[in-house]
Amino acid sequence: MQTEDAIHFHRIDPARNMARFYRMSSMPSLFGDICLVREWGRIGRAGRMRIDLYETAREAAAARQALSRVKRRRGYRDVSADG
Repeated sequence: MQTEDAIHFHRIDPARNMARFYRMSSMPSLFGDICLVREWGRIGRAGRMRIDLYETAREAAAARQALSRVKRRRGYRDVSADG
């Protein structure tokens, strides 16, 4: 999944054998709602996906910001644009 507004996080801790990713993006659905698509899992493996529907783009953006804050508090860091 690649969209312009995607947010991509990594949480890597070699001491705990942890290498996780978390991605979020939003896109319109076929019915006029906004889909917030979230993917997460171990880096290098197929992960899980969840799609949440919101009536407006503002609601979806608020949910993305809240989830981003939670992930950063839990130790996830933004992935740089070059990889």
